[in-house]
Amino acid sequence: MLARLQSATGRDDLIEQMVLLPEPKKPFSKKPQTAKGVNLIVAYDASPNSHTALDIAFWIAHQTRLATNAEVTVQAVYVIEDNQSIQYPNILTFPQQQPSFECEVSQVSKSVTQVLTQPKLQTAIAPLQQADIILWQARSLAEEWQGSFKSHLRFGSIAIELKKVVESETADILFLGCNSVNHPMIEALGFNFPCAVLGIPSCIEE
Repeated sequence: MLARLQSATGRDDLIEQMVLLPEPKKPFSKKPQTAKGVNLIVAYDASPNSHTALDIAFWIAHQTRLATNAEVTVQAVYVIEDNQSIQYPNILTFPQQQPSFECEVSQVSKSVTQVLTQPKLQTAIAPLQQADIILWQARSLAEEWQGSFKSHLRFGSIAIELKKVVESETADILFLGCNSVNHPMIEALGFNFPCAVLGIPSCIEE
């Protein structure tokens, strides 16, 4: 996939720039998997860098479909975590350890007004409205590429929730909106992450 991207952009250093965590080594005794679609996961929070990561994922998905006729799905993951006071630039908010759970935006929107008192309602609705807008932006970009797309709204630790989505969706690649292996999120994901992790190339600013 990255080789095709390099060829299209006329560069020969994208693989070196973009691979933040390599694909994990598979056990030798593991049986070959049956043919399946390709799943590309993007950590998305509507920041410029995460938007670039999503755009690159759609471009790679499009080129892969053209070259292989494989079914490629791009999935955007947005995580709401309780403590949003600690932030790192160019990537999703870096979380504290929090209980995690998953739900659909529509389900939350329907049920939250029935179970919360007014003060709690105002506190809860704001992040959910922001999440809905952010995921709508991702869906709009998916429509431009006319590709297969899914979105996930998760609650808890960003690193933990990304790993859960990657595992549950049997993802091939996780895209992050950062361009350095020294980014705190890479350390949080750990070096035993279940799929390759790609960032955005620093040359994109040139």
